Amino acid sequence: MGDEAGRQNVRFRGGDGEAFGFLKAPESGSGPGVVVIQEWWGLTTHVASIVERLADAGFVALAPDLYGGSTTHDAAEAAELLQSLPMERAAEDLAGAVDYLVGLPEVTSSTVGAIGFCMGGGFVFALAARRPELVSAAVPFYGLPREASAVPVLRAAVQGHFGLEDLSIPVDRVRSVFGALDQRPEVAPAELHLYPAGHAFLNDENLIGTYNPEAAAQAWSRAVAFLTEHVR
Repeated sequence: MGDEAGRQNVRFRGGDGEAFGFLKAPESGSGPGVVVIQEWWGLTTHVASIVERLADAGFVALAPDLYGGSTTHDAAEAAELLQSLPMERAAEDLAGAVDYLVGLPEVTSSTVGAIGFCMGGGFVFALAARRPELVSAAVPFYGLPREASAVPVLRAAVQGHFGLEDLSIPVDRVRSVFGALDQRPEVAPAELHLYPAGHAFLNDENLIGTYNPEAAAQAWSRAVAFLTEHVR
């Protein structure tokens, strides 16, 4: 099991009193805030690269380290890490990351965006439900809410990215969730984008052999444009 705790460069109030994460600001020194939520592998070099790419796009990006520095490239170990993760504490860590970002002088937006992948995609919904007044844009990649009750209370604009060949997430369930999002009384858009790709198609570390460069490039472009529009 890897240890990439060196990627932790900030601390903030979280579920156990203190949480850690990896933060990067754009070269300009300031920009809108975005929370990046890891896959079940941990805060890996791939997640750090997402933070860096968002900073290059003009955002102040923060990835909370939900595993406290542990990472893995082994699916069985990843499953163990996820199983041992206290969900309420993780949710509080993520909420703390939102509060921390909006309090930073470098963050120019009054709200933040949330983008997450697989496990992190599910947490995007939970975070947007927990901080509805502060999360204005939710961008889940191949991850759905654990609790259906999270959907109606979302006030954020939502943009989802899912693979048609993803055997772990039935497309019918994805369409059902986004259909429910369309029924919200609040005027907030919900976009669903489906790609001829499998699970984790954006992850260029290609841990499960499903990285799809074409789908990844298209999805990334859409996600950055969406965050730029809705995080203010």
